[in-house]
Amino acid sequence: MLCDRYSRRIEYLRVAVTDRCNQRCVYCMPADGIPLKRHGAILRYEQIEAVVRTATELGIRKVRLTGGEPLVRRGIEDLVAMLARLPGLKELCMTTNGTRLAVLAPKLKAAGLGRVNVSINSLDPDKYRAITRGGDLSRALAGVEAALAHDLVPLKINMVVLAETAPSEIAAMRAFCAAKSIALQIIRHFTLARRDRGRPTFPADRPPKCANCNRLRLTADGYLKPCLFSEDEIPVDFADIRGSLLAAVAGKPRNGTRCRNRPMHAIGG
Repeated sequence: MLCDRYSRRIEYLRVAVTDRCNQRCVYCMPADGIPLKRHGAILRYEQIEAVVRTATELGIRKVRLTGGEPLVRRGIEDLVAMLARLPGLKELCMTTNGTRLAVLAPKLKAAGLGRVNVSINSLDPDKYRAITRGGDLSRALAGVEAALAHDLVPLKINMVVLAETAPSEIAAMRAFCAAKSIALQIIRHFTLARRDRGRPTFPADRPPKCANCNRLRLTADGYLKPCLFSEDEIPVDFADIRGSLLAAVAGKPRNGTRCRNRPMHAIGG
């Protein structure tokens, strides 16, 4: 069992498998994109498997694959299969924009993926296109249907609510999810530059309260982040993965305040 200094049980590891994405969402990436890391700077699947294997031996029970967009990384189903075989892992899931799910859902399910969260921030095609800077809503919705058809459930829709999001858009998304027995997760738009502790203007499921945080993050370039709202990070020592993980847990703060050394797209959410 992994516990931090504040008696929080750490059971959840978020793994960013790539810094690349096929969308340019306004709340995540600059319009011109980002400087991509060279291939050799991104963890190999064997390295990710080694970290997750050690993490499950220490007590991690849930792993979520993120990005960037995880489905743009070639052979992602191979990594899923590698992780699904680990005996200590109870839940293997993924967050995706869904635009490649129509093609990859059967492969992912066969490889052992349990379920997915699909990020869709509006059901209005024009607003979706504006938020994603060119995305096609129909592709994301086809991905939702493919996930349902191939039993990647319980399925969740992640909806980031921006300042300009109308209450009617949230209501439409609630109705859409209810009709398909999909869970809706409302995410209040936030910045990593500061931890906003003010009263939210609407009920939101994310970001979570620090007191309930049970997670670590592994970045695509091989750093462990104890806290999303902290600039602290520990490079994974592949000669001592266990020590790296224990150091990350030991360094987890009671409350995060800010993170300015990495933007969201370089962390994985």
